[in-house]
Amino acid sequence: MAEGSNYDYLFKVVLIGDSGVGKSFSKYTQPYQSCCPTAVLSRFTRNEFNLESKSTIGVEFATRSINVDGKTVKAQIWDTAGQERYRAITSAYYRGAVGALLVYDIAKQATYANVTRWLKELRDHADSNIVIMLVGNKSDLKHLRAVPTDEAKAFSAENGLSFIETSALDASNVESAFQTILTDIYRIVSSKSLESSTSNIEPPKASISVGPTVDNNAQQGGKCC
Repeated sequence: MAEGSNYDYLFKVVLIGDSGVGKSFSKYTQPYQSCCPTAVLSRFTRNEFNLESKSTIGVEFATRSINVDGKTVKAQIWDTAGQERYRAITSAYYRGAVGALLVYDIAKQATYANVTRWLKELRDHADSNIVIMLVGNKSDLKHLRAVPTDEAKAFSAENGLSFIETSALDASNVESAFQTILTDIYRIVSSKSLESSTSNIEPPKASISVGPTVDNNAQQGGKCC
């Protein structure tokens, strides 16, 4: 652990998927009427929210630390800040990421159909060893389900992804999703399989590039919509 730091590992994890699937701090569409606390990212980080505005890419990121095998793992979780609706995500968003949550809405078939495109983009721009989890969000909408669980599981198995269904509304499996992917990343990194990537696992500066430290004074509280 570096002197003055409060963590042993810092991992950048990106959230990708269609707009409106419930990745971050944006509102759900009907039948959801609630705001920020229903999003996957805000559920996990408990509204410990930092906002970074960049001229070339809009990025929101939040942080939270967990314990894995006696080590403190700090997750820095990046969200697209709505840029995905304009297809404006650039390679800078993926740079240095060692994990990705690919999120779709179980009640909207179109968001699942687009998973293939998102997966291709991720593999085109991210490190080849990145750990990817497919997340079917809004599992509380069982009566509106449009994507069978078995179908998504089969797709994940065929593409080497882990899989989970979550509900940010009632918090089911959100904690488990992040715990699982961060544990998987830690065990790969600690076994040296991602040794070549760890030099890029650093927090962002004001520029697009990733810098050496997090400015804790710049962190803000949870910010809603």
